[in-house]
Amino acid sequence: MRLLERIFDLAIIGGGVNGCGIARDAVGRGNTVFLCEMNDLASGTSSWSTKLVHGGLRYLEYYEFRLVREALIEREILWGIAPHIIRPLRFVLPHHAGLRPAWLLRLGLFLYDHIGGRHLLPVTRSVDLRRDEVGRPLIPNRYTRAFEYSDCFVDDARLVVLNARDAADKGAEIRTRTRATEIRQADGIWTVSMVNTLTGARSSIQARALVNAGGPWVEDVLGRGAGVNAKAKVRLVQGSHIVVKKLYDHDRAYMFQNADGRIIFVIPYQDDFTLIGTTDRDYDGDPAKVKATAEEIQYLCAAASEYLAKPVTPEDVVWTYSGVRPLYDDGASEAKAATRDYVFELDTPGGAPLLSIYGGKITTYRRLAEEALERLSPYLRSAKAREGWTGKWPLPGGDMDVSDIDGLIAELQRGYPFLGHAHARRLARAYGTRAIKLLGDAKSAADLGQSFGATLTEREVRYLMANEWAVTAEDIVWRRSKLGLRLSADEIAALDDWIRTHAVPQSPLLEAGGRS
Repeated sequence: MRLLERIFDLAIIGGGVNGCGIARDAVGRGNTVFLCEMNDLASGTSSWSTKLVHGGLRYLEYYEFRLVREALIEREILWGIAPHIIRPLRFVLPHHAGLRPAWLLRLGLFLYDHIGGRHLLPVTRSVDLRRDEVGRPLIPNRYTRAFEYSDCFVDDARLVVLNARDAADKGAEIRTRTRATEIRQADGIWTVSMVNTLTGARSSIQARALVNAGGPWVEDVLGRGAGVNAKAKVRLVQGSHIVVKKLYDHDRAYMFQNADGRIIFVIPYQDDFTLIGTTDRDYDGDPAKVKATAEEIQYLCAAASEYLAKPVTPEDVVWTYSGVRPLYDDGASEAKAATRDYVFELDTPGGAPLLSIYGGKITTYRRLAEEALERLSPYLRSAKAREGWTGKWPLPGGDMDVSDIDGLIAELQRGYPFLGHAHARRLARAYGTRAIKLLGDAKSAADLGQSFGATLTEREVRYLMANEWAVTAEDIVWRRSKLGLRLSADEIAALDDWIRTHAVPQSPLLEAGGRS
């Protein structure tokens, strides 16, 4: 077993949005940082969200005003640092007679517009569904009034990877496919023993402070020798989504209220599809094996069909995904009422700090990271330096104005005239200004190498493997992109075959973070 000679200021277990967000913030403050993830980055909860950076309008009903305000402030901060993967989205909330009264919706949306830092996003407006185009997909004459408000859409898995990339660019060591098998502390130092899940190679590192960002596996990590009797408990809540062919032509999303008190979102997705979700049900089992059930699929179809003129049926579903949200167990009787706020538990067995994270939302990951480092500040040498920097410094590829994505698309087509508009648009929205680095000196489509279908080329695959820790076709077509919606099973298998025959083993430099 190899023991690294250096002692890191901070080690993090878990490569989801919280772990990678903490790694980025900590290394940017001058700390030495190590992060390990047992699978791919964002392979757990962080890639199975509803893809929204939002305040959480429905959380106002549970009086979670602090959480909503913090999330609303974060919307425009995150949009500002990642305008390539985050964009504004308008939501239409029809008034359903017999459910929440119109005055309550108006009050909630007034608070939504005014309690958080909204500066660029447009305000709420009332909509006459009999006249406005957003009323056309709905059942005629059943819904006549609606409210249209603002939130943002996010490519959740890319948000995680870009936080990891920025952390690595600043010196953090990021190791994927590396499972922490044991955590022990002695003399105020943590030793984390690990195994590479692909090669079986074993190694270990030492750190002065440890963050448990294991998500659904947070309690499992604590059971690996931490010597901590955790007081907090995790509540696993399953959320499933369905994707169908595009249901309507306009660019707005919908928020539909259900008779059971829940809500679902219906969102334009990947140009040619519509995303519908989510469910909320307690989950008992291995989080890695969660799948959307037939009952959940039927529930989402029925909930959408309560509003849409053309009913959605299970036969329309082209893809489903499901994730387990590791919520803090606050004793709520129903999964939908369980808090989405984050909770920290700080233990110091033998004087070595261990911070475990329960709950949280993608929208508030950056604030969670700041607060985590505030909690650990007595134990870190550089926890206060450059505090708040992550809200000002763009994520990789995000160094552009929030309104300039169309300008970048045009620039790519000027510089690389062989790119079709759809291809240039996809690259701009995935990589931002780093799309130019990806394309490099290509003068023709042939220079991009083998085509795998759906505009995915050899050059992009090599870039993802060298710069974004992609190892398998699944990493590429379902997390670094959503091209799995467009590629056939045979095309995905051919990509996996190409990776197996052409991939160069990850160098120690990349495994340890590397620099792009």
